[in-house]
Amino acid sequence: MASTDVYGDLVHSVGGDRVSVTSFISNPSQDPHSYVANARDQLAIRTARLVVENGGGYDDFMDTMLKAAPGDREVLNVVALSGHHPTDGGELNEHVWYDFTTVETFVARLAGALAVLDPVDANTFRANAAVLRAAVAALEARVQTLREKVAGQAVAITEPVPLYLLNACGLVNATPSDFSEAIEDGTDVPVTVLHQTLNMFRDHKVRALVYNAQTSGPQTEQVRNAALDNNIPVVPVTESLPSGLSYVAWMSRNLNALEQALS
Repeated sequence: MASTDVYGDLVHSVGGDRVSVTSFISNPSQDPHSYVANARDQLAIRTARLVVENGGGYDDFMDTMLKAAPGDREVLNVVALSGHHPTDGGELNEHVWYDFTTVETFVARLAGALAVLDPVDANTFRANAAVLRAAVAALEARVQTLREKVAGQAVAITEPVPLYLLNACGLVNATPSDFSEAIEDGTDVPVTVLHQTLNMFRDHKVRALVYNAQTSGPQTEQVRNAALDNNIPVVPVTESLPSGLSYVAWMSRNLNALEQALS
């Protein structure tokens, strides 16, 4: 069982036909922060031999279910594997699947966990994991190439979803923290902060807006429109897998869009 289809895809890539994977969150309209598990979900957790959760407060419904159904199962918490911690005076950015180093670490740990559960197919799991890690390493190489071209450039965001990827590219997040924090928390942005954010586009202080396309509201739409009105590229990103794409293909598309916007 995986909390989201991002991890469900990675598990399936490593486990192949030796695993049966179910992801609780597979619809872009579902919010992991407010997801309420039902009886069927609870039964699935109870019978699962391996559970993958993001952690870091992103999918707390998983911890609630695990506590309600204690048992002999392997639980992988990706934030715990990542080594990421809250910034000084700030909060943890829990969107660790945008950090390719973390994904590589998770894939290696996943292959080991599956090998313990199914020793007969251990070599298959490790071989599949090696292929997947090589694909993620290729994404990292693309990031380094892009970094050489765009490091130091300022960009704006609506939420911290893509920040690990943007930081790896050497890009500078110029968005007022009070703006992105309010959007992520679902609260109104103070008027002065909203004006400060909009002025970044009017004054052309940023090269692109990286926009969470899955969550929108009047204030994020104002920001998006300000970017478009001032001919500043908008790069949409999402928290869950777009339909028909694997994790690697999805992240490759994100990099393509980012590179095109900054070229």
